[in-house]
Amino acid sequence: MRFSSTRGEPLGLRLSEAVLRGLAPDGGLYVPDVWPSLAIGDFDGCATLAEVGARLIAPFAAGDRLDSLVADITADAFNFEAPLVSVSAAEGDGEMHVLELFHGPTAAFKDFGARFLAASFQRLRSPSDPIVNILVATSGDTGGAVAAAFHRRPGMAVTVLFPKGLVSPTQERQLTCWGDNVRSFAVAGTFDDCQRMVKEAFVDAQLNTAMSLSSANSINLGRLLPQAAYYASTSLQYWRRHARKLNFIIPSGNLGNAVACIWARHIGLPIGRVVLAHNANRTVVDYLQTGEWSPRRSVATVASAMDVGHPSNMERLRALHPDIEVLRGAVTAESVDDERIATRIRSDRRRFGQIWCPHTAVAAEVWATMDERSRRGLPWCIVATASPAKFPEIVEPLIDSSITVPPALAELLQRPTQVESLEPSLAALRTALLSARQ
Repeated sequence: MRFSSTRGEPLGLRLSEAVLRGLAPDGGLYVPDVWPSLAIGDFDGCATLAEVGARLIAPFAAGDRLDSLVADITADAFNFEAPLVSVSAAEGDGEMHVLELFHGPTAAFKDFGARFLAASFQRLRSPSDPIVNILVATSGDTGGAVAAAFHRRPGMAVTVLFPKGLVSPTQERQLTCWGDNVRSFAVAGTFDDCQRMVKEAFVDAQLNTAMSLSSANSINLGRLLPQAAYYASTSLQYWRRHARKLNFIIPSGNLGNAVACIWARHIGLPIGRVVLAHNANRTVVDYLQTGEWSPRRSVATVASAMDVGHPSNMERLRALHPDIEVLRGAVTAESVDDERIATRIRSDRRRFGQIWCPHTAVAAEVWATMDERSRRGLPWCIVATASPAKFPEIVEPLIDSSITVPPALAELLQRPTQVESLEPSLAALRTALLSARQ
């Protein structure tokens, strides 16, 4: 298996090379030159998420030095659950399930990909290799998961960029409580500024001459492929019980989580419809409606981790489905504003006894307001991307109750914080990175 850029450069890299580089030299994202195909029966005997993940990722690692290591890496990375929970809806409303992806060390779905990536890097490095500098832009959850996964791993340094004042206080504590080999920067701009700075760093000649750079955002294959594993595992679990395809509603920002699901379906997993649930950042929604790709600056919302106006993984989605009509047949997208998010958090606490984080509430609102025929006629799965305990400032006033904090998250919130300020420019980032080497 080999990988090239979404922008057309025929690089033909093996998986480990693509993972270590993160971003293609032309600024594009790595995609397979030829897609593998897997049948449901290929997963016979795979009982755990780690086993399903190893089987799913194996074709992508074929012929690479990661090939013999994948099973060991998934066992290392996926050591917590991703349960599929059935939620009782009113009679006639149809099936509704929740895929809970918040049982990892930082209580967000990003833990799966970040831990897989860190475990891969650790096995790919030799002691004599130069330090790998991991750059990560975050709108909330990614930075904390990456910092936790790479913290104190030898030979690796992490730089976390987050938009100052645009993540929740609890999220900010998770981004800045590490120290050691992790530096956290509050950027005077939006997530899109942070993401732009990271992308510019990867094609900057001065930085690439001075240091070894890689990415831990979902632009990196090592983040995206393990996320496809929990969609494979969940859809197989449902198929084996009901012989029906499960349909997913996915809270969507930079589109890595959604593309992981679409890739899993593309290679043969029993996944039905995929709905992208966006907050007030409507770039993808408008594109599917008009056919004109028009990125714009992000809008701040209560679902801050999804505040993305120029989602990177749209390149992968458009590479897979370059024709807009084909893309419209592959996915649909809806947008939900802050008022509807708040209302959904309140109502579903009363209706289901469920407490949603603001991002999961976006998906819950899309399910509750979709056309009646689709809601009743198909089994749906809402993807719960984070624990509500990460957003107490938003959620607790809406439900008029306190939220129990998972022990691992509680421990992180007690740590002292370290944060530096940064202007939203490549020059500022370059200076910060190079100064750390002196």
